[in-house]
Amino acid sequence: MKVAVIGATGFVGQNLVKELTSRGHQVIAIARNTSTLADQAEITAQQVDVNDVQALATAVSGADVVVSAFNAGWTNPNLYNDFLKGSKDIQQAVKAAGVNRLIVIGGAGSLFIDGNQLVDGPDFPADYKAGATAARDYLNIIKAEKELNWSFFSPAIEMHPGSQLVEPGTIVWV
Repeated sequence: MKVAVIGATGFVGQNLVKELTSRGHQVIAIARNTSTLADQAEITAQQVDVNDVQALATAVSGADVVVSAFNAGWTNPNLYNDFLKGSKDIQQAVKAAGVNRLIVIGGAGSLFIDGNQLVDGPDFPADYKAGATAARDYLNIIKAEKELNWSFFSPAIEMHPGSQLVEPGTIVWV
């Protein structure tokens, strides 16, 4: 299978690329800067700005599935707006490329605890609020998508380097 991973050099993206190649998949690794990607036969690195819809459509063309691990940057002062624009542009590019399957890695903020979304809780960390709110709001946007076969994953609340969940069948990233 050929899988395009957008955000291939980020925390989630680099682990996705590693897991996909270990399972024998061909990966189109897309990032703003691909200089840190390992030179492997299974990886085709594509340096693309997600807001260049035509270039992104060209990059993902021929993929069986596109996985978006896009993040506009946690220190980006315009994170909320840039995340939403980038996510919408990715969605548009995937459709323009004729790829039917889109998997979006969102954020834990969209998860419900006691009937409320985590990002709306009083103890939600301010440093992550803009990004988490943007991911939650994009989930609400993509719910209206009728042309793509899409999935949206909300990862665990605690996901950072060094975290491990050790249960049968669990993928461990360190």
